[in-house]
Amino acid sequence: MGNVAGGRVRRIAIDTRPLRIPPFRRLWVSTAVTAVGSQLTTVAVPKQVYDITSSSGFVGLTGAFGLVPLLVFGLWGGAIADAVDRRTVMLVSNAAIAVTSVMFWVQAALGLNDVWLVLGLLAVQQAFVAINMPTRSAAVARLVPLELLPSASALTATVSSFGMVFGPLLAGALMPVAGLPVLYLVDSAALVVATAMILGLPAMPPLDGVRRRAGLRDIADGFRYLAAKHVLLASFLLDVIAMVAGMPRALFPELAERTFGDPPGGGIALGWLYAAIPIGALLFGLASGWLGGVRRHGVGVAVAVCAWGAAVVGFGLADALWLAVAFLVLAGAADLVSMVYRSAILQAAATDEMRGRMQGVFTVVVAGGPRIADLLHGWAAAGVGTAAAAWGGGVLVIVLTVVAVACLPGFWRYRAPVSGK
Repeated sequence: MGNVAGGRVRRIAIDTRPLRIPPFRRLWVSTAVTAVGSQLTTVAVPKQVYDITSSSGFVGLTGAFGLVPLLVFGLWGGAIADAVDRRTVMLVSNAAIAVTSVMFWVQAALGLNDVWLVLGLLAVQQAFVAINMPTRSAAVARLVPLELLPSASALTATVSSFGMVFGPLLAGALMPVAGLPVLYLVDSAALVVATAMILGLPAMPPLDGVRRRAGLRDIADGFRYLAAKHVLLASFLLDVIAMVAGMPRALFPELAERTFGDPPGGGIALGWLYAAIPIGALLFGLASGWLGGVRRHGVGVAVAVCAWGAAVVGFGLADALWLAVAFLVLAGAADLVSMVYRSAILQAAATDEMRGRMQGVFTVVVAGGPRIADLLHGWAAAGVGTAAAAWGGGVLVIVLTVVAVACLPGFWRYRAPVSGK
């Protein structure tokens, strides 16, 4: 009986076999370190913008300043990842992100209170993040066997979710005691540690030996490749719908202060709002072993996106902090399911020489969508209020998902390929 129960736990619990591979373990640890630190800056930037301007509209503007670099450098970064040693690209981009984090700390510590300086630094940092993210993702397939790629993706997503849980809670606890500049300083230190971890990775030059210049032609080749992969296109579309229409994070600073009672300098409610979605993803990730047994990945993505939309509707209607957090936790669990299946679809479709460029598109969709949402939700809240902006976005997610699936029935029928076929 005990053996049966233990077997069931192993089937449900997250698969940790990729961590037995030293290079992947080193990359994973570097991701874990930056996952916490980067979330401090994620909380600090919109909070500082709100403190300077007292406007959710300006907080939403952070989305625009983060979006443009992600669109440009996400695609270019994917081409670079296919043309240059991926270890080198990660080292350079990580170091550059660390420098911008130090500059964030300096301006906050000096009390310059220049919103355009903050937004400008955000744009520069996001340009280097956009280069780093697809390179880091594309490197995983060079470090672990093909059959362990889904498990490696789940491990990476789970530790990232941990950072998104612990980071905002730490930010909420530190701000009233140590002040906002300390958040930037801790992120800077974490980035230095992460860069040192990457130094120990093996070289990862292009496998096919083809010399590429990472120019417009290579980016165009990536789009032509993507155009032939309709299932990939559909998976990206559903994620765009979920993130653009349904990500309400630009509303968090105003909701924390005006609805849930945080003091003007920031407090625990803001930390909980930022942490709630990652909490759901983290908890579900720890019990994600069973997801590998589902082959209807298209159905999995569509259902998960609708569940995300329904949870966001509940969040928008909630008038108590615990209830708002509970709905965001459910949203995070749904987002984790969607991410796992979308990542599996991408891994099954892309070859190594195209993986960086596909991860670049993935970066633009995953990271760019919430930035557009920041802009739209920020200005929508200025017009109709934070509650209506939130629940209205959730309704729109469900409606658009149903329409998209009806127009793309092949995605609904998609099944994961069986190994060896």
